[in-house]
Amino acid sequence: MIAPYDHEALWIKAKLFLNRAMDDDGVRSFDEQALWASLSLELLAKAALARISPVLIAEPTEEGANLLAALGLTKGGGHFSSVRAKTVLTRCSKAFRPFDLKESSRFTEARNEYLHGPGVPFLAIPPKAWWPKFWAQVDILVHNMDKEMSDLVGPDREPIVDGYLAQNKKNIEDRTEALIARAQQRLAQYRAGTMTTRMVAEWNSVGNLTAYMSYQTPQACPACDQEGVLEGDEEIDRERERTVFTGETIYDRAEYDFDYPTFTLTIAADHFSCSHCHLVLNRCEFVEQAGLPTSFDVEGVEDSEYDEPDYGND
Repeated sequence: MIAPYDHEALWIKAKLFLNRAMDDDGVRSFDEQALWASLSLELLAKAALARISPVLIAEPTEEGANLLAALGLTKGGGHFSSVRAKTVLTRCSKAFRPFDLKESSRFTEARNEYLHGPGVPFLAIPPKAWWPKFWAQVDILVHNMDKEMSDLVGPDREPIVDGYLAQNKKNIEDRTEALIARAQQRLAQYRAGTMTTRMVAEWNSVGNLTAYMSYQTPQACPACDQEGVLEGDEEIDRERERTVFTGETIYDRAEYDFDYPTFTLTIAADHFSCSHCHLVLNRCEFVEQAGLPTSFDVEGVEDSEYDEPDYGND
C-alpha cells in the first residue's frame, strides 16, 4: 500500500493531472485545463515538502496520529490527513524561494471558486497570461525536487513550458522597467513643476510606502539614487557570536566583566520602497530584476540566556 504522504506518489499524480491540463486535442476547454493544472500545483507543492519530511504536510491533531504516521511510528497510513492548501503554499514560500505565496494562492482560490462557487474565475485571465505565471511557480518546485521539467511533462512538451517561462521572465523585466521609468518620470515632473493640480495632490498624499515587514535596511533607489528601504520577513541564515563588555579598570574585571550573545541575521529581501520618487517594488522578482540585493544582514542582541520561557503548564 502506498503511503498517502509518499512524495514520489504525489509527484506521479501531479504528472497525471498535468497531462490532462496540457491536452491540446480540443477536448478540454481552458477552464478545465486550468482546473487540472491548479490541482497539480498543490500536489507538486506537497511532494516537494514531503520529500524533505512528511511531517511538513501532516495535519496536527490532539492525539498526533498524522504526525506519528508521517514519522513512521504508527501503521494504517490510509487515514492520514494533510494540511490545507494555504498552509502547504505558505511553507513552500518559506522553503523554496522565490516561490510566490500570493501568486500561487490565486490558482488555488480560483480552483475553489470554480469547484464550490457559481463563478468561473479561470476565464477572468487570458490563457496567454495565465500559463506563464503558473509555470513559473511549477518550475521552482521542480528544481527544488532536483528534477527537470522534462521529468514532469515529458521531452515533447518541455519546449511549450520553456516558451511560457521565457515569457514570464520577459514580463518581469518589462514590469520592473516600467515601474522604475514611471517613478523617474513623475519625479522629474514634480521637480519641474509640470504636474497638474490633481497630480500634485496625489503626489503629496502618498503616505508611508513601506510594507511594515519585520526587518528593514537602507538601500539606494534604482530610480533616483536616493536612500530607500529594503524589507523582508524571512530569516534565511543566523550567525551567533558573543560580545564582551569590560568594566572600568579600577574594578576587579573578574567580577564586573560580562557578555551578551549577539547575532547577525540574513534576511530575504521581498520589498523595496523609496519616499523620494515613490518607487515600490513589491515582489522579490522585481527587487532582483532591478539589481537590488536579494538579501541583507541585520544585527541584534539576544535576550538573556537566563530568561526562561513560559511553559504554559497552568
